[in-house]
Order: sequence, then structure tokens, then C-alpha cells
Amino acid sequence: MIEGLKGWSCCKKRVVDFDEFLQLPGCTYGRHSTEKPIAPQTPAKEEVATPAASQVTKDGVEIYGEAKKPTPKPVVATPVAKTETKEEKKEPEIEEEDDETVPVSTGTVCKRRGCGVAYKDNATSRGEGAEAICKYHPGAPVFHEGSKGWSCCPRKVLEFEEFLKIQGCKVGKHLFVGSAKAKNTQEELVDCRTDWYQTQTSVILSIFAKNKENTEVKFETQSVSIDIKMKDNKRYKKTIALFHASTIDPEHSKFTVLSTKIELNMKKTSGVSWAALEPTSEVKTWTTFGVTGTGGTVGSRE
Repeated sequence: MIEGLKGWSCCKKRVVDFDEFLQLPGCTYGRHSTEKPIAPQTPAKEEVATPAASQVTKDGVEIYGEAKKPTPKPVVATPVAKTETKEEKKEPEIEEEDDETVPVSTGTVCKRRGCGVAYKDNATSRGEGAEAICKYHPGAPVFHEGSKGWSCCPRKVLEFEEFLKIQGCKVGKHLFVGSAKAKNTQEELVDCRTDWYQTQTSVILSIFAKNKENTEVKFETQSVSIDIKMKDNKRYKKTIALFHASTIDPEHSKFTVLSTKIELNMKKTSGVSWAALEPTSEVKTWTTFGVTGTGGTVGSRE
């Protein structure tokens, strides 16, 4: 893990958040095993003894080694009187709790760090039995000089597999969906970068957006409406009026959701080129299709 990025040595993908790191899917297929993989043994380095430097005394006697120097006496620091300062009392952090009125899908894993228990049903996972008890880490993972642990626990280990097995230090209830209050925060409308190009039959519009949760696109003859909901309550919502007198075929238009963008393929009703995507009076030159059967340029350049 380098400069805050987290990942596996066998994979190229890197993430910043530790919870996303734990959810990275494996890159190799094989059979399940309960045995821990054997780490490759590195040959131990042989320590070569270096000969001690020799010294010759005034009498001509050659002496090897050097007498141990007396250890200096420790210096005792004069205690400094502590000034009385009033420490500001930190308010205890309120941890998120599940809204039990929100339904949970079977198999949903508890969101608390270090728990990993999957939801079964309300009686089992939210009742009063042993399986409803959540043992988790309220702190953050700490990796320092090869040791691994949690900021809320004194225990530290060297192996990453052992780190994942460190039992939670706090007991509470599982967190499968979170509180409804946290989910009903105000939405933030954002603007996304767009790019477009055209062929003789289609206009292709790309809207660059990551962390998409839901995407809706509505094609009409002279407009297209896009609604993209993203993580952290961010939302891109826009209706684009198409270029003057330019029309599309809604039934044969489609969109594709990719990892970094949404790509709209709008089917033209005619092979005539568009000077722009949206109505504008600034256009002075553009490539044409369907005028003389070949591509050309209409307008003038400054």
C-alpha cells in the first residue's frame, strides 16, 4: 500500500478507502481451502565475522579488539512544573444505528468493520439472540512499519490474514442499512463533463460520471432527458434540446452505462449533419453529411 492507495500485489486496481479494499474481488480462480498458504522461505543470510581492528601499544604489543568504554551516567532531567490547563472535553461520537423499519435483503453483510455477519431474518439478526450481537471495531485500520491493527485496539499483528481475524473490541447491534435520517440528506446537483461526435447515421454523446447508482435516459424527437444518481447524494439532471431542425428516432436510440461514463447513441432521422448538439448562434463551420453524398465543410473560418 503506497501513499494512501490500497490494493493487492497481484492486481493493478487500487482504492483509497479501506472498506473498498476489503471488497476487491479475487483475481485468481481455485478451490476453497482452510489451510493457510505457505509463504516462500528465503535463505538466511550468513553473517561473516569481520576481524577486529588491531592496535599497537607503545611497548610494541599488538592488541586486537578494543576495551569497552564505560557507559556514561544517565543525565537526570530537572522536572518542570506542569502548567494547569483546562482540557477541552470531546463530545462522544454518536455511532449510526440501523433503522429497523427499513427492510433488509437476505445475505446483506453488516457494515460495521470487523463484523462480516450476513443478515438472515429479523428474528435472528435483529432480535435478542446471540446472532444479533455485533462485535466490531469502531476505529480505523492502522498499518505502521509492517505491523497491522486497529486504532481502537492495542493488539498488532504482522500478517494481513491475521489482521482480518482480529476480533472486534466493541459490542453492539448490527448495521445492515443504516439510519433513514442519514439517507434522506439533501441532494447536490452537479455538472458532468460531456463530449459528442457524429456519424452519418448517429450522434454519440458521452457524459462522464463515476460512482453511479441509477441512470435514467428519456429520448424524444427533439430532446433528450438524462437523470444520473450518484453516491454521496450527488445527482446530474438535465434536459438537452437538440440542434435546430435536427430530430432523432427515440425507438432506435439507446444508452450504455460504462464504468466512467454514460454513452448515448441517438439515431438520426436523416443523414444531414448537425452543426452543434444544442441550439447555438456561434457556429461558423461544421462537417456535413448527406448534402452531396460526401463529407464537406459548410460555413467559414475566422
